[in-house]
Amino acid sequence: MATQKKPASTNPVIAQNKKAAFNYFFEERFEAGMVLEGWEVKALRAGKAQLTDGYVVIRGGELYVIGCQINPLGTASTHVRPDAVRTKKLLMKKDEIQRLIGKVEQKGYTLVPINLHWKNGRVKCEIALAKGKATHDKRDTIREREGKREVERALKSRHR
Repeated sequence: MATQKKPASTNPVIAQNKKAAFNYFFEERFEAGMVLEGWEVKALRAGKAQLTDGYVVIRGGELYVIGCQINPLGTASTHVRPDAVRTKKLLMKKDEIQRLIGKVEQKGYTLVPINLHWKNGRVKCEIALAKGKATHDKRDTIREREGKREVERALKSRHR
């Protein structure tokens, strides 16, 4: 009798950058692979990642994520020197990177990491081509969020 595979959950998220959604409007989203070391993958399996201050830069036609913090596990090997804020290379197709370079060179656009997630046993980084929000736009976001909370509370109390 053949063994059945476990149904893989759809892209379990390792870490999210909620601050990015507050500070930027997302124009387009892309998925990129990451070049990681062994201790980093183990730390990600334990959920030891933080994207809050991360951003993506383009150097020499390649994408790098800076500020993505992966804290090493206490059981890390003694011969490995873990660096929690190491610059990590992102992997995308060359034509996609060229298109992103053209967009980023336009005024006001930047690349921001949105989340880290698993896909087929590999770590992927979702990045967004984003434009910064003005202060009044951030206030509108807060106002909308509070309005939604009030509606949820009213519906919750109504059903009781």
